[in-house]
Amino acid sequence: MRLILVAGATDTAEIDGISAAGADSDLLAHTPSADLELVEYGSLVRAPELPVSPTGCPTPAAVTRAVRELLDFNFLAVDAGLSVPTGAPTVSVGAKRGRDIREADPVPTAPGSFLAARQLGRTLPDEELVVGETIPGGTTTALGTLRALGEEWAVSSSFPENPMELKSSVVAEGLDASGIAAGAFAYEPLLAVRAMGDPVLAVVAGLAAGALDADKDVILGGGTQMLTAAALVRHEGVTGPLTLATTSYLAADVPVLDDAAGSLDVELVVTDPEFGERDDALARYAAGEGKEGAGMGGALLLADRAGELEHVAEKTVKVVDAAGVAHGP
Repeated sequence: MRLILVAGATDTAEIDGISAAGADSDLLAHTPSADLELVEYGSLVRAPELPVSPTGCPTPAAVTRAVRELLDFNFLAVDAGLSVPTGAPTVSVGAKRGRDIREADPVPTAPGSFLAARQLGRTLPDEELVVGETIPGGTTTALGTLRALGEEWAVSSSFPENPMELKSSVVAEGLDASGIAAGAFAYEPLLAVRAMGDPVLAVVAGLAAGALDADKDVILGGGTQMLTAAALVRHEGVTGPLTLATTSYLAADVPVLDDAAGSLDVELVVTDPEFGERDDALARYAAGEGKEGAGMGGALLLADRAGELEHVAEKTVKVVDAAGVAHGP
């Protein structure tokens, strides 16, 4: 088994009010690079600070790292258009940072990186892959991609209150900039993600498609961004069993998630790490911050499967402490 974390960037994240993946806008660009370092090393190497929300909720990558320390699984970091360098070793599939989806052709590398990622997913020497993502602004580009595909499902948010009105407005501008109507790229997933998505979505979908080509077990660890990747896979005509592993916090934020997963023939597995019973910053997840990301849902499923779920919270606190970040209330 191998957990893969796909990291990249989109200029869409720079729209005010879109993302909470970082304490402030100056650190936003470092979030994916820092997440990769944390999961790889358990500490930061080049990133200036551990990503936290404005109220101090630590990045979900801390949870993924905690589970890795408990289970010692194999890990692969994929550069899907990072905007700043990372100290973690990465595999490149030719993806470049995405532009604002309110511009025409914001992700021109999407088709090529999808194909390269598909080959990677097909040939990796693992029978099971758990794939996660880290990209600020990714739920907005996921919404855009879903609309381009003709899928009407909602997306989640890293904020406690989901700014869906803002996201919908951005997506409407994006569709107009690309000169397409909603549903214009149904069953043309590479065009959909090129016009309205981000480079991470293209790579995640490619990895999943390639793994399914080779009859591997595929777990998409995440929320509505991973659901969107599943939609891309299905619109590409790739069949085979897919699992979406997410947190109870994300599932509570998107009540239609089960129906959405069912419509795409995706098994939904929800894991509750019981962070809400704590009196430290991990309780912020239960309050609606973070909710998901950096493979957290997939990692929690692995911990539950191994009988280690009850140890994840304390191990996560130790990871955050080791990275030099205060976690008190």
